[in-house]
Amino acid sequence: QVQLVESGGGLVQAGGSLRLSCVASGLTFSSYAMGWFRQAPGKEREFVAAISRSRGLTGYADSVKGRFSISRDNAKNAVYLQMNSLKPEDTAVYYCAARITANSFAVVTTSSLYDYWGQGTQVTVSS
Repeated sequence: QVQLVESGGGLVQAGGSLRLSCVASGLTFSSYAMGWFRQAPGKEREFVAAISRSRGLTGYADSVKGRFSISRDNAKNAVYLQMNSLKPEDTAVYYCAARITANSFAVVTTSSLYDYWGQGTQVTVSS
């Protein structure tokens, strides 16, 4: 049974930082491209960041470029999202997702292409 478990969310003031973690189980983690998405109240889920299964290739939404950084540790079955210079508009539930791929270079930014999702972790940024 595949599980993705996010942690690290919370309440932070604008300008602060948080580091989200997502630990996967029940899959061969190194075979999966990983991504982070978020959903704010009343809005659709949107892409935040993604990382290839190896090679360290990454992609970011324009709204978070230069502030957020995605990384992974295949030995720990984990993917991380370092969020700096947080803004109130970053408030959302953040989800990690996994997509199996044979392409070591694939950076997947489309939510419908992902195979598995975590339950999400709430991030609230106060002004």
